[in-house]
Amino acid sequence: MINLFKIKGQRKEEAANSNGGPPVKKQSPGELRLHKDIAELNLPKTTKISFPNGKDDLMNFEATLRPDEGYYLGGAFTFTFQVSASYPHEAPKVKCKTKVYHPNIDLEGNVCLNILREDWKPVLNINTIIYGLNLLFSQPNDEDPLNHEAAAVLRDNPTKFQRNVQMAMSGGYVDNTHFPRCK
Repeated sequence: MINLFKIKGQRKEEAANSNGGPPVKKQSPGELRLHKDIAELNLPKTTKISFPNGKDDLMNFEATLRPDEGYYLGGAFTFTFQVSASYPHEAPKVKCKTKVYHPNIDLEGNVCLNILREDWKPVLNINTIIYGLNLLFSQPNDEDPLNHEAAAVLRDNPTKFQRNVQMAMSGGYVDNTHFPRCK
């Protein structure tokens, strides 16, 4: 029985190649699932997806978030997504390309979001991650920080935190660290 499937697959590939097209590239289960996830995206109006390497490389893409409320209103923050072939059994690697003063994003762009770590489950998808990232900007979490200094300021002095966020987004310095303009 298995041989029949193998022969059928070879014939399909031969037929595709005889049509003058390029050889058919077999997609991994992770690529198939990601293709489905991207086709079903229901993005907030504040989020855009782009494929810097072209539509042929779905496994690496960017999402740009423009929060419309909270401390980060008016900013633009770009995240890179690297999805492995074992997706959805392994969470995508997500980093923030935009240097940001945020308790849950460190200065190297690492993101502290529970669904990217211990709470990841194969039933979650790209849409869930993007909504989680948007939530980080509307409700920064000082209880599980990567940037401990920003978390302490948010917890102890929210007014100063607001000033620091605005200074960072305007291209200024916060605690001797320069932040490029992201407005």
